[in-house]
Amino acid sequence: MPNGAQALMKTLADSGIEVCFTNPGTSEMHFVAALDDEPRMRAVLGLFEGVATGAADGYARLADKPAAVLLHLGCGLGNGLANLHNARKGKVPIVNIVGDHATYHQPLDAQLQSDIETVARNVSPEFVRSSESTADLCRDAVDAIAAARGLPGRVSTLILPADVSWGEGAEPASPPPAPQPEAADDETVAAIAKAIKSDGKTALFLGGHALREPALLAAARIAAKAGIKVLTEVFPTRLERGAGRPPVERLAYLAELATLQLSDLDHLVLVDAKPPVSFFAYPGKASELVPEGCQVHTLSTPSQDARASLEKLAKALDADQAEPELQAAERPGRPRGKLTAEKVCKAVGHLLPEEAIIVDEAITSGLMLPVMTAGAPQHDLITLTGGAIGQGLPNAVGAAIACPDRPVIALIGDGTAMYTIQALWTMARENLDVTSIIFSNASYSVLNIELERVGADKIGDKARSQLDISGPDLDFARLAQGMGVHAVRADTAEDFCKALEYALSHPGPHLIDAVIPESLNRTKRRILPWLLRSLPKMPKPMARALKRKLAP
Repeated sequence: MPNGAQALMKTLADSGIEVCFTNPGTSEMHFVAALDDEPRMRAVLGLFEGVATGAADGYARLADKPAAVLLHLGCGLGNGLANLHNARKGKVPIVNIVGDHATYHQPLDAQLQSDIETVARNVSPEFVRSSESTADLCRDAVDAIAAARGLPGRVSTLILPADVSWGEGAEPASPPPAPQPEAADDETVAAIAKAIKSDGKTALFLGGHALREPALLAAARIAAKAGIKVLTEVFPTRLERGAGRPPVERLAYLAELATLQLSDLDHLVLVDAKPPVSFFAYPGKASELVPEGCQVHTLSTPSQDARASLEKLAKALDADQAEPELQAAERPGRPRGKLTAEKVCKAVGHLLPEEAIIVDEAITSGLMLPVMTAGAPQHDLITLTGGAIGQGLPNAVGAAIACPDRPVIALIGDGTAMYTIQALWTMARENLDVTSIIFSNASYSVLNIELERVGADKIGDKARSQLDISGPDLDFARLAQGMGVHAVRADTAEDFCKALEYALSHPGPHLIDAVIPESLNRTKRRILPWLLRSLPKMPKPMARALKRKLAP
């Protein structure tokens, strides 16, 4: 008879979980040993728990199924919490397995004893369970898998005491049934169709699974027939875009610009999305972005089938045969001269290969990325769903493991790169086809912008020094080389393009340390709050032109 860990491993594999991202400790050694008994399970080591959790997130976004994550006790879970938060906000399925002390050891309050369940509920509010016996373990695991795989996707946390893991006589459990989501009901579809046909201005607001190509095509047909706008969340979990696919306008990060995008709407139709709110609160500014008088309708919730709901709405509007707008194929020219963030984005658009996966955690340096890659070959875009930085490099690890035949390009700010820089080691160890581009401007640039916007009374040298990461300067090329990744520095567009061409033509991990100035210097940052405050007083055409300039 297998022990608990061996039976658990078989249960996971039988349920279609094929990858486990690990950062184990003593309490998980029987689970680690069981990896050798299950040839269907790939084990990927991360040198930091946040790498393992972020990699599981990236994997699930592209594989459309959960990976497992193995973490050590409450401290290990805590170290991985930020990227589990991002996964929860992105409705990404993950089966989180957290080792614990043996059940009889827990009352002794040993040095590493902690309240794992309380920590886990921050990211697994729907499912946290500590398995109390070897006999119950695999049934508990099936419940955890079912919770993760449902709609919306969830982070489920199974706590595995060491004696439950090593106990003998466990029985693998049968896989849970696949979820069967339903489309919106007839009454909801009819009411929304009526609102769209009214005289008011309407927009579809898409998130989650509504941003896959089949659902986007249905939304584009509705837009073409009814003359309405299609918007998406600021930070989509996974957006399928590029030439030949329907273009979709992303809501701006800055609340003032997002308010402008929504300002003339009478109806906002939510599809696998919630009503938009500002990222932070600001003195004297509204947190809810839906304009006063705009009626919000929900076509499909995250637990429903977004594609089927949109297709049903298209049929109700006689739009199912309408010709959708599709993005024309076009690339920006090859950049030249001194390197800037905009030129890095231009080079990516110029050279992006077919079926690439872009991981965008470039923060302010990536402002021009959407427009520069809009007409590039078809690709997937994954973004910082929960706002906790340090997601990008681990996401790239997971995406590359999920899609080994597709090139992954990760655009990462220098500040955020240092949160999970250990991901480079995993890329080298697994020989993953990832090109990491680090925007080296020696600043937490987005925080410099926020410092100007929040209305702080005084901004002196001490305050500014907390947002400055120069002195000593970070040399990402050397850091990457020290972890086995081929890397170069570039400070001209010519050198950057040469480095990117080399990376894309030589499979395996590469890093380009792009030395650039900040996208918004101090003068522009001081002007920005004034411009944003002035938007409501400007003529709409002028305000929209300014929005396109700031966030195209």
